[in-house]
Amino acid sequence: MKIYSKIEPDKLILSLLRRKDISEYRTDIGPDEEYLQVSGRFLKKNTKVKAHKHIPTDRKTDITQEAWLVLEGAIKSVFYDLDDSILYETNISAGDCVVLFRGGHSLEVLEEDTVFYEFKTGPYYGVDADKKAINE
Repeated sequence: MKIYSKIEPDKLILSLLRRKDISEYRTDIGPDEEYLQVSGRFLKKNTKVKAHKHIPTDRKTDITQEAWLVLEGAIKSVFYDLDDSILYETNISAGDCVVLFRGGHSLEVLEEDTVFYEFKTGPYYGVDADKKAINE
C-alpha cells in the first residue's frame, strides 16, 4: 500500500507491506528513485542468491528516510503529511514493514514486549540536526 501526500499528490509519503501480502520472489516497497530501498522477499527452500558485493557509488541525500520492521507485538502509527496534518493511521503487526519516505510520524506500543527494527539513512548527526517536533 502506498500513501501519497494530499498537499503534493506526486510525493510518496510512505509504503506499507504486510507480511500476508509477500507472495512473490521480490516485492519492492518503494520506487527506485528513493534513497532507502526495501524489498519483501519470499523464497523457497534451496533458493540461492549468487555471491555479490555492491559497487561504491557517490550518492547525495538531504532527507532522512526510515523503515520499521515489526518482529513481535504491534504498534499504532500516525503518519503526517508535508504540512504536519494527519494523513493516515494504522496498526503495524509482527511481520509488517513500513517505509517512511517523507512527512512525519508517531507511534504507540500496543502490546507488551513489542520488538521492531528501525532503519534510517545516515549518517546521523544527532537529534537536534535530525528531528523537529510536530504539534499534535
